[in-house]
Amino acid sequence: MHILGHRGASALAPENTLPAFEAAITAGADGVELDVQRCRTGELVVCHDEELTRLAGVGWELRRTPWSDLRTLDVGSRLGFAPARIPLLEEVLESLPRRMIVNVEIKCERVEDEGLSVATVKLVKRMGQAGRVVFSSFNPLCLLRVATEDPGLERALLLDPDRNLTLQDAVWAPLTARGSIHPHHGMVTEERMRRWHQRGLCVRVWTVNDPARARELRALGVEACITDDPAALRAGLEA
Repeated sequence: MHILGHRGASALAPENTLPAFEAAITAGADGVELDVQRCRTGELVVCHDEELTRLAGVGWELRRTPWSDLRTLDVGSRLGFAPARIPLLEEVLESLPRRMIVNVEIKCERVEDEGLSVATVKLVKRMGQAGRVVFSSFNPLCLLRVATEDPGLERALLLDPDRNLTLQDAVWAPLTARGSIHPHHGMVTEERMRRWHQRGLCVRVWTVNDPARARELRALGVEACITDDPAALRAGLEA
């Protein structure tokens, strides 16, 4: 079973920052999950929240804020860690060893993504990293844009347990997923695993911090767990 660090090793360092990704490397994670958005001046930034109160104590909307302002923010202290800054996607990709899987979640809940999906694909391909990147999103329209830009890229629809599963899994997933699907771990059953594997999909689940649950998922055939603490989960799996 592969282990991917959720927003890096976010239990050990501030989420989606270079220290969190460095912690995931040190922990021996097989890969990382991260979130990408586009700011007002067009840069691709690695950040989960669309509004920055939780992370930085300012009520700025990320997509309406220029990179020159975003780069000054401390997104570590409010999470209980040392000060840290929001990185660019390019910086993160450059920092990660090529052996690691990178799950790039395209963060956009709107119909129009203002060029985010296409810009992300172009950056990943320009850097020669398309072979190790999985593009994921809760928004099927973003994945359709990825597919239009390059139909050969691996794409994973994120399945939300609070939304209609039939619509997500029976309608959107066949249209958008290529190679993988990413459900919440509570959505995994033996029957669904059988169906996903019959469709040729790799199943990566989020967010698993309990080793006992990870062992159950491994027994069901889940290929990867996304976790806040990669070292702790691996130790629990090997115990």
